[in-house]
Amino acid sequence: MAKLYFKYGAMGSSKTAQALITKYNYEENGLNVWLLKPGADTRDGVNILRSRIGLEAVVDVAASDADIYDRFLRERKGRCDVVIVDECQFLTPEQIDQLREIVNDFDIPVMCFGLRTDFQTRLFPGSCRLMEVADTIQEIKTICDCGNKATVNARIDCQGHIVTEGAQVVLGGNDAYIAMCHRCYINGIRANKVIKLHGQH
Repeated sequence: MAKLYFKYGAMGSSKTAQALITKYNYEENGLNVWLLKPGADTRDGVNILRSRIGLEAVVDVAASDADIYDRFLRERKGRCDVVIVDECQFLTPEQIDQLREIVNDFDIPVMCFGLRTDFQTRLFPGSCRLMEVADTIQEIKTICDCGNKATVNARIDCQGHIVTEGAQVVLGGNDAYIAMCHRCYINGIRANKVIKLHGQH
């Protein structure tokens, strides 16, 4: 029986790389993959999915008002063995429910990769719905600079300080975010510490 999977991790935990490797593994076995991402993710171009380690693929895009279930019926029914979604935190709760329906109605696995929480440690709406309805929830682990497990996606401003207010969605990678453990995150805020982003010299 097919399942709805939610594989989440902090920034830099190889979520996109794992999504692309999973796609490759299915295709290597002659299976058809529908690779999908939300329209909000435009960092690497509208129709490109790219990991930090250089893997990339052409991807279909779901706008925030798109009905994914309806699109599956029109474009993919009978020609799809698995659905892989990256940056699933940006999907709406309704779109998560549509993915759930694809699993239920067509016995096709749907694998969602993304963040669980935002820079304020609050659940994204799409991730919240996945926590509620996914059959399998798996954490993809990464570490804080201190060596402990990272759970927080800290947003860093141009002066190097942790941002605690602002819009939930601000696109960025190593230029704006760093994965931290909760202790380092809180201590960084309290001390108004200057945080060095990865890749900075």
